[in-house]
Amino acid sequence: MWLDRFSGHSTPSQSPPPPQNRALSPAPPRRPSQLGPGLPQRPAYGPRTSSLNLASRSNISTTSVNSQKLPNGSTLKHEVTPPADFPDPLEVLEKVLGRTLQQDHNADGVSDGYPIPQKPSELVKDVDFGGLSLEDFAQSMDLVESKQMEVDTRMTAQTVEEYEREKDKFEDLHRSILACDNVLKSVELSLTSFQKDLGTVSAEIETLQSRSTTLNTRLENRRVVEKLLGPAVEEVSIAPAVVKTIAEGPIDQEWVMALEDLEKRSKVIGDKVKGSEKVRAVTDIKPLLDDLTNKAIERIRDFLVSQIKALRSSNMNAQIIQRQSFLKYRDLYAFLARHHSQLAEEIGQAYINTMRWYYSSNFTRYRQALEKMPLFTVDKQDALGNDPSATSKPVQPAHDPLSLGRRIDVLKRSNPNALTSYLASEAKSATYLETPFFNFALALIDNATAEYTFLTTFFSPLQSYHEISRSFSSIFSPTFALGTAYTKTLIEPTYDCLGLLLCVRLNQHLAFELQRRKIPVADGYINATNMLLWPRFQLAMDAHHDSIRRATASLSSTTRALTSLGSSSASAQSTAPTPLTQRFGQLLQGILALSAEQGTEASEPVGSSVGRLIGEMEAYLAKAGRGLQAGRRERFLSSNWSLVRTIVGDGGGKLGEGVRERVEGLRG
Repeated sequence: MWLDRFSGHSTPSQSPPPPQNRALSPAPPRRPSQLGPGLPQRPAYGPRTSSLNLASRSNISTTSVNSQKLPNGSTLKHEVTPPADFPDPLEVLEKVLGRTLQQDHNADGVSDGYPIPQKPSELVKDVDFGGLSLEDFAQSMDLVESKQMEVDTRMTAQTVEEYEREKDKFEDLHRSILACDNVLKSVELSLTSFQKDLGTVSAEIETLQSRSTTLNTRLENRRVVEKLLGPAVEEVSIAPAVVKTIAEGPIDQEWVMALEDLEKRSKVIGDKVKGSEKVRAVTDIKPLLDDLTNKAIERIRDFLVSQIKALRSSNMNAQIIQRQSFLKYRDLYAFLARHHSQLAEEIGQAYINTMRWYYSSNFTRYRQALEKMPLFTVDKQDALGNDPSATSKPVQPAHDPLSLGRRIDVLKRSNPNALTSYLASEAKSATYLETPFFNFALALIDNATAEYTFLTTFFSPLQSYHEISRSFSSIFSPTFALGTAYTKTLIEPTYDCLGLLLCVRLNQHLAFELQRRKIPVADGYINATNMLLWPRFQLAMDAHHDSIRRATASLSSTTRALTSLGSSSASAQSTAPTPLTQRFGQLLQGILALSAEQGTEASEPVGSSVGRLIGEMEAYLAKAGRGLQAGRRERFLSSNWSLVRTIVGDGGGKLGEGVRERVEGLRG
């Protein structure tokens, strides 16, 4: 039968073999979810009256039967062409079914509102009918399709119900979408406006870039021109700030810097004026620069005059003004001396006159304060050969003018300071002459050092060393004269050999200090003081010589002059040292102690004076021992010179060595 051929069981005797280019089955196998590989899912169909509608599949069957192409992997080697009288399979199928199959297809592949199945892209070679006939297989497929359609219908109804339930939400969503559309429209308008503004800004940026490029070009050109013309313009110009500072600003370090800049400009412009090339800018600025220089000179004059006036104020420390005003702004005077030498000389002379008055008046007050200090009186009655108990002197504190004691401490102070006027005037305890002498001389030397240092710093290198020395002499000559007169007042009435020698040593120490400080201008005062002290020391030593000579002359040829020696008749034959020996030893020890740092005996008048004094004492002891027996006389001399040796000790330098040798010889 023909149906057996569709089922794959036809015999070769009844019909020719099928062509090699068609599949073994006229229809592909059907499954619930997919009809064939690579085909879309079967669309849903409406309800039908027949469970088998072969007309809807005629296209597939026809296509499968009429297909002339060989499938992939076919083993047919020769194409078999059916004979011309071969019946149409569709007609055979219509005869079997007993009805006509519909063949009216639309051009768009749709029939009765349903899509017409198309030929699959790949045909299935073997269709598994599951042991069913073709009609039963088709009915089973229709049953599957109907079930699928029911499922689709049920899902559609469920979807409609869900839509009804969610209708409000969808409406809200719709309204939200409309609102979002409105917002988006406003955003669109804003973006459109922003785009327009951005275009405007972009155009302005392009304009600014163009202008920036132009300005950069101009700037580079100006820099090139400035690099070429800047130094030349800078040389012939002065900053307005400099002009304002010099004309109106306070005199401070900034003013000094402005003055330096002015002087530098003046020098450059002056050189250009003297040069061969005439520049109009230089000619124009020269008068203005001269006016500014004159203004600076005027302000410097007023400043220096005000400081000089301040020196005349009462209780004013000149050294403070010198450090804080004159030395701090010494460049002002140098500028004045370079541009107006006559005015600078006048101001310098005004300073000299002011400082002469300043030192003279202040040291006069200081001398008056020192003169209020009570002093011990040492006159001829205190000479070595006089009996202290036999003299009548004004009542004064007990003291021993022939004993050095702690008076030498004034030489041992490392950094001494002069007494102030107040302390000197309020002093109550008596002292020796070296105290006021040293305080006045120390104050004078310290002030002379400060003034000379100021003059050399402030006026040099404008003035030479000789000019500065003359200025110093003009300032300090009255003060040095005052000091010399005060020294003469102190030493004229005194016969204090130790005090005078102390003054000599103090004066020598001050001379060494001046050499250390490199202040040669005060050497005249030191030398003048030495010229006063040494003769007075010699005079006092002569008084001691004369007193011992008178004591020796007063000794009787048979007695020991008991009155002059202060001894009694019971002790007339005693070999003990005399009181004069004790006083002589103290005086000699003091002189040697003050001469310990000196050279040989002949280097100073001290050596000759000490030699004469020992000779007078030797004559005195020799005559005093004449009344003693021969043995006692030697013991008497030995005991006296032993006492002298003990008091003198081991000090005195080279002069002390000579004295000790001589005393040892006299002691025997």
